[in-house]
Amino acid sequence: MAKKSAIERNKKRIRLAARYEAKRARLKAIARNQDLPIEERIAAQIKLSEMPRNSAPTRVRNRCELTGRPRGYYRKFRMSRIALRELANEGQVPGVTKSSW
Repeated sequence: MAKKSAIERNKKRIRLAARYEAKRARLKAIARNQDLPIEERIAAQIKLSEMPRNSAPTRVRNRCELTGRPRGYYRKFRMSRIALRELANEGQVPGVTKSSW
């Protein structure tokens, strides 16, 4: 089980990324637009850098829904390999069977 503080910090990052998503996209589009004057593009880049650091979507860490484990994460199931194996062995994950050959 991961530390509660790490899990809560990640949840906060998810909320911030969602809140600032539209504003970040607008500022990025202005900063990348080659047709605009350089002063306007630099101003957009400065506003983008003044935004909260945790509002960037790359700061969000994929974590297991059950345990909060950050490594060995399967995106398809949104859980770690360990939690997935336990649930699959119990028959709780539909369509997943133990392999044998």
